Amino acid sequence: MNRITLSLLLGLLTACGSVTPNYDARFGDSVRAARQAQTLNPVAALDNDPVLGMDAQAAVNAQERYQESFKAPPKTFDVINIGGALSK
Repeated sequence: MNRITLSLLLGLLTACGSVTPNYDARFGDSVRAARQAQTLNPVAALDNDPVLGMDAQAAVNAQERYQESFKAPPKTFDVINIGGALSK
């Protein structure tokens, strides 16, 4: 009985060891690389030049439309189920 208990205890203790130290050391690298690849200008926050290409009135109108979009939910539409299960 003691040998069985000892072997089970040793088996449980081996589960506490890390079997993926190489994977854990690089965990998240792919996400960080994808985020960096999708960033157009990583130091854009340090640039104090004004944004060009949009006048003040157009910017105000765009901001107002954006704020109005949260006041009422968008209209829904019926989905036509083509090729789906037919109810009898």
